Amino acid sequence: MTAAVHRAATPVVDRARETELLEAALASGAHVVLEGPPGTGKSTLLRQVAARREAPFFLVEGNAELTPARLVGHFDPSLVLARGYTPDVFVDGPLLAAMRDGGLLYVEELNRVPEETLNALLTVMSEREIVVPRLGLVAAAEGFGIVAAMNPYDAVGTARVSSAIYDRTCRIVMGYQSAAAEEQIAAYRAPMPSPAWCARAVALVRATRDHPDLRIGASVRGAIDLGGLAHQLARARGTGAEDWHVGLDAALVALSGRIRVAEASVRSPEDVVTELYRDVFGPPPEERGADDEDAADGGGGAGEARPRP
Repeated sequence: MTAAVHRAATPVVDRARETELLEAALASGAHVVLEGPPGTGKSTLLRQVAARREAPFFLVEGNAELTPARLVGHFDPSLVLARGYTPDVFVDGPLLAAMRDGGLLYVEELNRVPEETLNALLTVMSEREIVVPRLGLVAAAEGFGIVAAMNPYDAVGTARVSSAIYDRTCRIVMGYQSAAAEEQIAAYRAPMPSPAWCARAVALVRATRDHPDLRIGASVRGAIDLGGLAHQLARARGTGAEDWHVGLDAALVALSGRIRVAEASVRSPEDVVTELYRDVFGPPPEERGADDEDAADGGGGAGEARPRP
């Protein structure tokens, strides 16, 4: 739960509108909630905005272990025994570090943070200052802002965010990007055998989001891992990365843990991934004629998954 300072490295693709909205909100002095499913570029977007502002970027991961002391800071117990409660023995948490430096505090998984910890943000959001026991008043420097992210579709381990938090924030919704944008992201982040194969990998991932047996589909991170796994498996097996069976095994490993099967379904994640893989990449070579092999393996046109009967 320590603070970290980051700079933008990964380009933000197809997020011009959201970038403009976030920059405008922060420039106006507002705090922001970025709401959307995983893998939609929320943290990448914020890193880019922080880099443009030349502001420090402090990341904190939201979970049940994020206590107010870990967020705000604490007195070093050993130094307190020697020197007492003096300001020089206080260890700033990410919140105070961001406030003092005029940086951006990014809280991931806002709806996983305990309510007691979130309450520590209320005065900071409204008054831009906080009173820390035995330390005193700490005011935020110019440029300070809080940006939080949350996935509204994952109910496991999450808690209700109070209306007091919502009343102090602006909200930017970030959905999945276009297929072309996700292909660009996947090709940038992982080795891909060919542009056509990359397009099919993305089509496979996108098909998981609309499958009737799935409650939650995969993000573009699934396509990134699919490309990396296929590359390494092909090297290990001494075959091409576009080998049908290499791709299937890579898809099973990359996607089966990311998707969530609907409660009413009796199918396994592996079964659904295999079905979608066959939809997008075609049947295995042993099941099709020689005339079809080049088109299926060599990267003919790719797009979304073909309709199932």
